[in-house]
Amino acid sequence: MLTALNPFDAASVLQAFGPFVLAGIALLVFIESGVLFPFLPGDSLLVTAAILSGPLGIAPWQVALVASIAALAGDQVGFWLGRRFGRRLFRDDARLLTTARLAEAEAFFARWGGLSLVVGRFVPIVRTYVPLVAGAADMPYRRFLLWNAVGAVGWSCAMTLVGVLLGGIPFIAHNIDVLVIVIVAVSVLPVVIAAVRRRRAGRKAGQPVEGRR
Repeated sequence: MLTALNPFDAASVLQAFGPFVLAGIALLVFIESGVLFPFLPGDSLLVTAAILSGPLGIAPWQVALVASIAALAGDQVGFWLGRRFGRRLFRDDARLLTTARLAEAEAFFARWGGLSLVVGRFVPIVRTYVPLVAGAADMPYRRFLLWNAVGAVGWSCAMTLVGVLLGGIPFIAHNIDVLVIVIVAVSVLPVVIAAVRRRRAGRKAGQPVEGRR
């Protein structure tokens, strides 16, 4: 059963969807993008789907198309949730919707502006919250829609293309589990680096100034 599978094992999840694999891809990408549940294998899912496209009975262009539509639709949900509820969705003691993650997304949005909807697409967790921050910040909807479309299509096509290119390498094709681990590690690295920097900054801020009593 799909419910018994590890959601981070992209290959087994895709195979478990059977003939509904494209619908499954759309569902997972949509949830990660718009339902504020960031812990899904978005990057590895698309790369693995492209590598296994033959055995799965689908074409890479179908993966890219379905993922683009789902990502675009999911971000719309996130945007309108942000516009409607804003920071009220987040709490310090929440498991998923923590104010710390919101602060990270707000800092990312403040730095990159509309481009954050493109750059953030390639950063796990951040891509889930940036559309919500854009809505909470009252970003003009037409501007949001433009950047959202660029980010959704660019990310979906890029991840699918990576899978197509890597699928031609025999070692990769026969060791997808290793590839998935590498993809997850690389994609999560920016989040880890940001967390380490934030922790160091917090420690420095808490240190007493030399010479003061």
